[in-house]
Amino acid sequence: MFAVAAESIVVLLRVRVLSTRHFSITNNNNNNKWHTLPPFSPTPTSLSPSASASTTALKWVLRCCPHLPKPLVHKLFRLRQVRRSSSPTIIKRVAAKDTLNSGDTIFLPLSVKHIPTEVKRHSDLTPQQIQFVRSLVLYKDPAVLVLNKPPGMPVQGGINIKRSLDVLAAACLNFEYPDSPRLVHRLDRDCSGILVMGRTQISATILHSIFREKTSTASDDIDAENRILQRRYIALVIGCPRRPRGLITASLGKVVVDNGKSDRITIVDNSTLLSSQHAITEYHVIGSSSHGYTWLELYPLTGRKHQLRVHCAEVLGTPIVGDYKYGWQAHRKFGHDNLSDVDSSEELCKEEMLPFGLTLNKGSISERCPRLHLHCKQIVLPNIYRALQDVQSPHYDLNQVGNLALTAPLPPYMQRSWDITNS
Repeated sequence: MFAVAAESIVVLLRVRVLSTRHFSITNNNNNNKWHTLPPFSPTPTSLSPSASASTTALKWVLRCCPHLPKPLVHKLFRLRQVRRSSSPTIIKRVAAKDTLNSGDTIFLPLSVKHIPTEVKRHSDLTPQQIQFVRSLVLYKDPAVLVLNKPPGMPVQGGINIKRSLDVLAAACLNFEYPDSPRLVHRLDRDCSGILVMGRTQISATILHSIFREKTSTASDDIDAENRILQRRYIALVIGCPRRPRGLITASLGKVVVDNGKSDRITIVDNSTLLSSQHAITEYHVIGSSSHGYTWLELYPLTGRKHQLRVHCAEVLGTPIVGDYKYGWQAHRKFGHDNLSDVDSSEELCKEEMLPFGLTLNKGSISERCPRLHLHCKQIVLPNIYRALQDVQSPHYDLNQVGNLALTAPLPPYMQRSWDITNS
């Protein structure tokens, strides 16, 4: 398997400090774009009488804006959307752990004024909703919580998002722990499958570092047994790759479309560009059907935004079924009329009423507008709970703690598509 010495844990726990970039304010109208927080004061006259002589930007934002969900605040910092001003004319990006000086002013995006209040109590949820969220738990130990994320549920809160999985987990998945579960990686809103969360600050830090380290140190070596983190996705694609298996190495970059209203990820030919991100995906063909579809196993060696969707659509030329963002033309040309004769009895297509407006039965390839067929089926990662117990050993080796192998069943509509293509 893999062996990591005790000092490697220090590498996994290191914090990468975000670099900041200065820019000048040339127009007072820029203030209309920001929500301004009170200037930081280290004295007891600040918003909290317990304020210490110094504090970090993250703690100050949480103190000034207790109504904002913590995951959203962390996301604002991660996306570098938080600014600090130490003078009337200069503001700069600020990292979550940067220490504030007396008089520093923090600026948040103006859109935070429209964020709904975070769900904090069970009383905000119905018993059916609480039961549904708890039914998503696949595994838990004192360090890790693993969920089978349903398609259609966003992982994080944001503008126009009333319910997100991180907020719901904080509301009803503490299981008597003082801390709320913390996200350590993400899945697209319409993607389903395994989502790993840390139950404590220490375990979340280690898990997040493992996911991040996996991406930053990934190479073209596809020896699965030597990977500290292994992820296996199941996807149904339109068409069939030219080769039954292979390794995709194609850098990704973001482009702005619709006059700046949205963006999309695309293949970047010149990988030396600062905006490009190295991305590697291993794929295996599971099987093809007479309907023109192919089932793939996808193993992302890196964890880039929309990596699997773009690699399938732009490199293999086989967009994932239901991915209208990157495979709209393929869906338009392909159509689904050839499945109109598939049995679609009321028993199979009956819509299940689920909390939060979620539906899991409809969306198979027997329907004209199928949903995204991308599912995180399996994750193998170190047993963090045992690692935390044994880390003080002078000859510590992660190989001694073993792995957690976690699997999640397909959502009903993908299982329906599987049955159709294998009939």
